[in-house]
Amino acid sequence: MTEKRLPLQGIRVVEFVHVIMGPSCGLVLADLGADVIKVEPLDGDHTRKLTASGAGFFPTFNRNKKSIAVDLKSPEGQENILKLIQSADVLTENFRPGSMDKLGFGFEALSKLHPELIYCSLKGFLAGPYENRAGLDETAQMMGGLAYMTGPRGRPLRAGASVNDVMGGMFAAIAILSAVIERIATGRGQYVKSALFENCAFLMGQHMTEGFMTGKPVPPMPERIRAWAVYDTFETADKEMVFVGVVTDTQWKIFCDAFDLSDLFGDPALKTNPQRVEARPRVLPIVRALFAKMTKQELLAKCEELGLPYAPITKPEDLFHDPHLIASGGLADITLMNGIKTQVPIMPIEMDGRRFSTRLDLPKIGEHTREIIAALGYPASEVDRLIKDGVARTA
Repeated sequence: MTEKRLPLQGIRVVEFVHVIMGPSCGLVLADLGADVIKVEPLDGDHTRKLTASGAGFFPTFNRNKKSIAVDLKSPEGQENILKLIQSADVLTENFRPGSMDKLGFGFEALSKLHPELIYCSLKGFLAGPYENRAGLDETAQMMGGLAYMTGPRGRPLRAGASVNDVMGGMFAAIAILSAVIERIATGRGQYVKSALFENCAFLMGQHMTEGFMTGKPVPPMPERIRAWAVYDTFETADKEMVFVGVVTDTQWKIFCDAFDLSDLFGDPALKTNPQRVEARPRVLPIVRALFAKMTKQELLAKCEELGLPYAPITKPEDLFHDPHLIASGGLADITLMNGIKTQVPIMPIEMDGRRFSTRLDLPKIGEHTREIIAALGYPASEVDRLIKDGVARTA
C-alpha cells in the first residue's frame, strides 16, 4: 500500500537554531513532512548538553530532522552550507542579531543568490527600540505581562512551560507557510520574523481589553473574580485536588439537581450567572463541604456522568500514562542520546483523521553529514577528505 503523502513533502528547510523557539518551528514543519536539516557546529548543538530544567529541550523539539555538522568558520564549511542553502526553500535562524550576517548568511546576501528563499528569523523582539536586546522566554513573560498575571500580587511568576518560545515557533511556522503560498503567486521569497515579546503581548490582549472595558486595573490570576461561581479547584476526602466548573445556566440546574441543592437553585438571588458570581463567598463553602465528603474518583465519575467540565490535577510525569493520549496516539516514540527510549507529545492537530508522529528519530551529531554533502554533488572522496580534515563530522 502506498504511504500517504505528507502535507509539506518536497519543502526543504535549513535551520540554524538552538534551545526551543527555533527548534519548535522546525519541528512543526518537520512533523508535517518538510525535509528539515539541522546545521550544527562540530561539537553539536549546545542544547544537547543541557541538564536540569533544560534536559528536555533537545529531545522534545528535534525529531524528524537530519543533522549536518560543519565548521562554519572554515571557507570549505561555509561553501558546503551555502550550496545546501541554495537547495532549500526555507532558512530559519534564532541566533543573536547580526550573527548570521557575520557568517555571510544574512538575508540580504542570500536573497541575491537565491531570490526564492524564505528567510525566517526568530528573535526576542520585532523591529523597534528593543530589537537588538537579548530575549528569553523569561524576559518576555516578565515585560509582557504574563508573569504578573500568573503569580500573586507582588510575586511575578513565569508560566510553568516555555509558552512564548513554543508559540513563537508556531507563529514563525505560520509566517513561513504563508510566504510559501505567496511565493506561488510572486515567484519570490521574503524575510519573515517572529518574536517572543510580541507573542507575549498577543497573549495579553484579552486582559488589555478587559481593563479597557471595565475601567479597572486587571488583577493577577490568583486574585481574579472568576467568571462563574463554581469554577475552582476543590479538595476531596482523600486529600486530592480536582477542578470543577459550572459554566452555563443549564449546567447550574444539572449541578443543583444532582447534588440536592434545590435551595440554591430556587433562590431568586442566584438566578443569573452574574448574581451567582457575586455570591461566590456564599456558594463556594457549600460546594467545598460537599466535595470534601467525596473521594477523587467519586467526584470525577460524578462530573463525567453529569457532563460538567472537570479535571484532575496532573503532573507532567502522569501524562506518560494518560489513557486518552495513549489511545489516540498522542505520544511519539524517540530514542534519547543515551540510547534509552521514551515518548514525547506530538502536535495537537489532525488532518483527515491523521496524526503526525516520528518518522526520523533524534539525530546524532552529524548523522546525515555524509548523505547531505554527497547529495550536493561532492564525490565520496571529497566528503571523506572534509571529514578527515575536520571540516565536517559524521556520527
